[in-house]
Amino acid sequence: VQLQASGGGLVQAGDSLRLSCAASGLTFSYYHMGWFRQAPGKEREFVAAISWSGGSIYYADPVKGRFTISRDNYKRTVYLQMNSLKPEDTAVYYCAALKVNTPLGTMKEGRLDYWGRGTLVTVSS
Repeated sequence: VQLQASGGGLVQAGDSLRLSCAASGLTFSYYHMGWFRQAPGKEREFVAAISWSGGSIYYADPVKGRFTISRDNYKRTVYLQMNSLKPEDTAVYYCAALKVNTPLGTMKEGRLDYWGRGTLVTVSS
């Protein structure tokens, strides 16, 4: 299984970025997908999750109203649209997969089956 995140970069506060995560080696529609992030010196934290069908979505409070998670099962890709970025959003962002027989909500507590290489997002003030 490979989950390859891309789209990170250096931006200024208030800018937008769109992250992508391409999945391979798994049946994509059999998995809920999510995004996590880890800032320097901090623990990994949940950002957003989307069910296998896209019908259920969760966001962490710090990103509600600014970030949007979506997925394209045909392209086997999950996205994270990040608007109004803040310096505190600076982190390595990872995507993760959770089998559909596990409740989506458990991803908020860090439950996941696979996670991949991250992409660095740096927001300058």
